[in-house]
Amino acid sequence: MLLAIDTSTGTSVAVVDRAGTRAERTSADTRGHAELIGGFISEVLAEAGVAPDGLEGVAVGMGPGPFTGLRVGIAAARAFALGIGRPVLPVVSHDAVAYGRSEAVLVVTDARRRELAWSRYAAPGADGLPVRLEGPSLVPVADLDVVTSVAGYVRVDAATIDAGLLGLLALARLDAGAQPGPSEPVYLRAPDVTLSTPKKVTP
Repeated sequence: MLLAIDTSTGTSVAVVDRAGTRAERTSADTRGHAELIGGFISEVLAEAGVAPDGLEGVAVGMGPGPFTGLRVGIAAARAFALGIGRPVLPVVSHDAVAYGRSEAVLVVTDARRRELAWSRYAAPGADGLPVRLEGPSLVPVADLDVVTSVAGYVRVDAATIDAGLLGLLALARLDAGAQPGPSEPVYLRAPDVTLSTPKKVTP
């Protein structure tokens, strides 16, 4: 059983086991991650009837996503996992959208600033795991036609990432012995806020 967290778009938190999603909370608000995530974690654990030490680990979406929102979920997942002595299971957020689909897909999410994040997937193999061929990458909204012009892919626009699917994918990857997901967030863009260069003071 896993706690699953994703804040790459909105905020989604779930408790999953190998039978499916036991509890989930999702908000499409792209700015309220810090305010929502603590309450969502408490609610899904209570609804699923599981104590924190009953979890195998914490799955977390590593993006693509904007810097500020994405780091809230990753920090929460790492802190929670550290507190219960369980591992963090990183997952590329777009992979969760492709998981469970039988056809080749193009996953698209809003990266803001008039840009979209996209990843391209082949049909899954025998193990059912997503097969990412390209991405995650950024493209201006006006240039999306260049990405979608490749034939043979079903476009899937995801307003939020389903933490239930993300957690189920993490369990499937764990059971299949797949390599861990990325250890670092997939930001695709530098943070909005940068440190200013100190002014030189002349004596």
